Order: sequence, then C-alpha cells, then structure tokens
Amino acid sequence: MKLFLKNNWPNFALFFITIIGVFLLLIVAVPKAKPILGTGALQKAKSETKEVIHYTAIGDSLTEGIGDSTSSGGFVPLVAKDLQEQYNLNGVQIDNFGKNGDRSDQILKRIKKNKEIQEGLASADVITLTVGGNDLMKVIKGDIFRLTKKSFEKPLKNYQKEVEKLFAEIREYNADAPIYVLGIYNPFYLYFPDITEMQEIVDTWNNGTQEIVNTEKNAYFIPINDLLYKGKGDEVGIVSSEDIASGTTSSEEKDIKNNALYEEDHFHPNNLGYQIMASAVRNEMVKTQDKWLEKGSE
Repeated sequence: MKLFLKNNWPNFALFFITIIGVFLLLIVAVPKAKPILGTGALQKAKSETKEVIHYTAIGDSLTEGIGDSTSSGGFVPLVAKDLQEQYNLNGVQIDNFGKNGDRSDQILKRIKKNKEIQEGLASADVITLTVGGNDLMKVIKGDIFRLTKKSFEKPLKNYQKEVEKLFAEIREYNADAPIYVLGIYNPFYLYFPDITEMQEIVDTWNNGTQEIVNTEKNAYFIPINDLLYKGKGDEVGIVSSEDIASGTTSSEEKDIKNNALYEEDHFHPNNLGYQIMASAVRNEMVKTQDKWLEKGSE
C-alpha cells in the first residue's frame, strides 16, 4: 500500500517546500526564548519539601520557545510559574538550553561540548527534553516526492539510538532528576486532513520515542500531538476524509486556522499552544512530585 494519496501528495509536497522556505526567512525574525530566573515573592515552604527548585530545559525550538510572542521561553517559564504557585515555593531557577532546528544528535553534541549545559543538568531538580521533530523533518525533506512508510523505518531506529545516547549523556551529569520528554505533533494534518498517513507517521515516531523513555529510570513521556494538531476549542477541528469524499464539507469550511500555532509559520506553537504544552508538563510533574519535590530527592 502506498503511503500517500496520489491526488493529494503533489499539493502536500508544494506546501511543505513552501514551509521550509518560510522557516529560513523567519529564523531571525521569529521571537526566541530568553533564559529567566523566576524567583517571585518569598513564601514559607513546608519543612519537608524544597523551597527552591532548579528546572533545566534542553531541546529544540519547542524548548527555545519559537513562536512565543513574549520572548520569555515558551512553555518553560509557564511550567515554572505553575509549580511555584502550586507548591508555595520561594522560587524556581530556570536554565533554558533550547536551540531552534536541533536534531537529537545535535542536542547531544551541545551537551558534550558546553560546560554551562553540563552544570545546569548537574544541579537540576527536574529536566525537560523536547526532541524528535527535526529528526522526522530530515527524513521528509530527504526524498519528499518518493516517501513510503518504509522510508521511515531505518531512520526511526537510528533516531532511537540517538535518544538512548542523549539519556546516557544526561545521566552522566545527573543520575536522579526526573526527565520529562515531550512528544512531537503534526501541524500538517489541519491543512491536509485526507492524508491520514502523516498522522500515522507522527504517531509511530512518538511511539519510538516513548519506547526508549519507558526503558529509562525516572523518565516520563508526555504526548502533545492530540493536544496541538487540531487547535483549541470545538470550532477548530479536523475535516475528515469521509466528509470531503461525501461533499458535506465546503472549501470554506476546510479553511480553518489552528489557533494553537504561530501565525507567521503555521508550524510552531503560539502563546496558547505553549500554555497547552505547559499544562501537560505540569500535570505530569505533579503526578510524580515525590521524585523531585521532597528534600533529599536529588
């Protein structure tokens, strides 16, 4: 079975090539994250819990915060603020080591070479990692007109090996802090709802990441695809291939914007998208608070 529908693949390929061009033009103009130190007002913390948390974020553009119009770092400072308020902390120290465009192997190289990153990881109470999106994009860009499902099998295995190396490197500096790994999402599905195979590819890639995360100690996978790919709210949704085939969906109805994506590139999350991501990360951290909040849980 061929991966992509012949009637839709040429349109998708043209759209994808256009997206790549837009990325190159916007790489400087799009707001980027700035590492911050969120101290807040001094508050009394419980004696058995930490009063200040060190949060280190490492990864690609989702960690850097591309698309965040406040230039404060995407979901990272939002998570820090939520934790500070929820646990009555005196502060949350943030190290944001996100870099736009990084693949898994490039994130690994930065950790190996950058002493500041190594020190940030070593002293972290919690660590988040965004990885995988650029690895998948590399496969798609490599042979965009002749992709099949088989095209992703070997690259996925190689990617999984890189993620294993990433975990091993992080654990060289911090053996105990919980690592929260965010999945990737499919920003193309809204515009090409009948190319359901793209959604399957993203799901397969996420499953590959989760397989590695599940084998690691004190590591947690946080899926975000279902939260982001169709936007926020019932009025923003995916037009099914059945609706298109039956003619029940007009072209005007199909022209729906994803209100969770940055309007300048329709790819990265916007402020709302990062809020959605932050909520997912915070919820997972709350469920696993015994791994990082209590004194002595370094």
